[in-house]
Amino acid sequence: MNLPTVIVLACGHGKRFLASGGTTHKLQARLAGKTVLQHTLDAVRASGLPWHLEDGEHPGMGDSIAAAVRATWQSNPASGGWLILPGDLPLVQSATLRAIAAALDAHEVVVPVYQGQRGHPVGFQASCREALLNLRGKKGAARVVIARAAIELIVNDVGCVFDIDTVADLHAAQALVQQLTSR
Repeated sequence: MNLPTVIVLACGHGKRFLASGGTTHKLQARLAGKTVLQHTLDAVRASGLPWHLEDGEHPGMGDSIAAAVRATWQSNPASGGWLILPGDLPLVQSATLRAIAAALDAHEVVVPVYQGQRGHPVGFQASCREALLNLRGKKGAARVVIARAAIELIVNDVGCVFDIDTVADLHAAQALVQQLTSR
């Protein structure tokens, strides 16, 4: 079985975070002793899946996804697809990444759902390569998800829907980390 590659998107400018009072880029903000991005990457590494950090300058999320798919496809044409994970989801669990990857064996596009809310990473089989390579602009891969009739995978992972966009989000994540580690 060819494993899908987790694409961690770290290309945005984090303007909302700065506008909310942040003093650094949101991915470099400190959360429980590490940066937000480091938490995300730790979960990705713990999943055991291959991964790629896309942190180049791109006009929009669609362009970032296309660039990452292109880069990973060139280095591994036997890829089992991709899991698209924004870098600002520091609480995502490695088990969720593995569950999405496993569901790609039977489904072309897989979206995790936590308590009725769609989250990330969104998984795409290799058959979606051309559609992903043609993405442009700010909307990401939403049109591919719709066109390919994504299935929803229920997960018990608040981290798949909890992103850091503002300083208030960072404080809420800190409280959640403390709550989870005190159990």
